[in-house]
Amino acid sequence: MNMRPECDPDNANARDVARPPGPARSSERRPQGGGASHWRFWATAYALLILLTGTNLPTPLYRSYEAKFGFSPFVVTLIFAVYVAVLIPALLVAGPLSDAIGRRRVLLPALTLAGLGSLGFALATSTGWLFVARILQGLAVGAASGALTAALSELEPTGNRRKAAMVTTVASVGGLGLGPVLAGLIAEYSSAPEVVPFVVEIVLLIPAAFTVTRMPSTQQVARWRPRRLQIPATMRAVFVTSGSANFLAFAVIGLFLTLIPTYVAALTGSTNLLLGGGTAALMLVSSVVVQLMVYSGPPGRLQLVGLPILALGLGLLVLVGTVSSLALLLAAAVLAGVGHGLVFLGGLTTVNNNAPSLSHAEVLSSFYVIVYTGVGLPVLGVGILTTALSLTAAVSWFAGAVAVLCLLVLVVLRRGNRATAANLSK
Repeated sequence: MNMRPECDPDNANARDVARPPGPARSSERRPQGGGASHWRFWATAYALLILLTGTNLPTPLYRSYEAKFGFSPFVVTLIFAVYVAVLIPALLVAGPLSDAIGRRRVLLPALTLAGLGSLGFALATSTGWLFVARILQGLAVGAASGALTAALSELEPTGNRRKAAMVTTVASVGGLGLGPVLAGLIAEYSSAPEVVPFVVEIVLLIPAAFTVTRMPSTQQVARWRPRRLQIPATMRAVFVTSGSANFLAFAVIGLFLTLIPTYVAALTGSTNLLLGGGTAALMLVSSVVVQLMVYSGPPGRLQLVGLPILALGLGLLVLVGTVSSLALLLAAAVLAGVGHGLVFLGGLTTVNNNAPSLSHAEVLSSFYVIVYTGVGLPVLGVGILTTALSLTAAVSWFAGAVAVLCLLVLVVLRRGNRATAANLSK
C-alpha cells in the first residue's frame, strides 16, 4: 500500500526516503550502460499498478464465493489474513535480495507467482483453492514491491526522486483501488464472473513481464541479508504513536477490502458486484487524492487532523448499521479514506524524518510490518464476531471500537507534541 513523495533531494537523508510498503534499500544503485528512458520508467509504474490491481480483484467476489462454497464471513477474513501472513516475510527477504542479485531475477519470479495466483482464482473449485491463490499473491507482492519501488527511483529519466515517489504513490494506491472496480465491472456484465477478471489480469501481466526483461542490468552493491526489525531507543516514542495510528488506519483498509462489499449487499439487498467493489475503492481513492493534495504539509499536523476525520468516518459507519443508508455509507467511506490518507502520510513522514541514517532501512521495514499487520489482524476479530453476531452488528462494533482508539491515540499525540514544544522552548 503507498506512498509519500520524497524529501528534498538536497537533504542528506534524501536517499532514505519513505516508500510504499516494502523494505528500503540499504545502498544506492544505478543502472549500467546509459540513462533510463521514459518508456522504461512508465512501463515499470504500469507493472506496479497491475500487480497491486490483481491483489484486490477478489474483493467484490467474496460474497459469490461464500454462496458457491458455503463458508462464512469469518473464512473470508482468514483468506485475507493468510495473504498478509506470507507477504511480510517475503517483504523482508526479497527486497534486500533484489539489491544483491538484481531486480530482474526477483521480479520475473514474482510476476510469475502473481499470474499463478490469478490462475488459482480462475480455476477455483473449492475454498482451498482460494487460500492457495491468496498465498501466491502475497508472495508475489512481498517479493516485488520493494524491487519495483527501487526500480522506479533508479529509472526516472531526470533523476527526480520526488517525481518517482509521487508516481509510486499513485500506482500503488491506484492499483489497490482499481482492483475492486475492475473486478466488479467485469464480473457484473460477464457470463463467467469468477473467471474473466483473473484472465484479464493474467493478460495484463504479460506486458509487465516484458518490461522487467528489458530492465537494464545493475551492479551488486550490497550483500544479501533479511531485514532486521529494529527500533532505536531515541525514537521509540515517535514510533509507538505513529505506528499505533497507522495500525488503526490500515485496520480500516482491511475491513473495506474484505467485508464491506458483502456489507453493502446486506444493507441494500442489491446483487450488483460493481456497487460493492466501488464502495471499497472509494475509500482508497479518497486516501490517494488527499495525499496528493497535502503531501508537503507538516506531518504532525496531518496525523492530528487525520485521526478525528477517520474516527468520524467510522462513527458514520456505526450509524449506517442503524439507519441502513447507502448514501451515509458512501460518506463514511470518503471520510475514512481522507482520514487514512492523512494519518498514513503524516505517520510515515514522521517515522522517516526521525529514523537514524544508519538504521533507516530497519526502522522503515518495521513500520511497514505494523502497517500490514494492521491490514490483516484486526479484521480477523470482525470475522470472529460474525460467528456470534450479524455482519452488520460485527462491522458496527468494530468501527466503534477503532473510532474510540483513534481518539485515544489522538490524545497521546497531542500531549507528545506539547511536551516536545515545551522542551524546545526551554
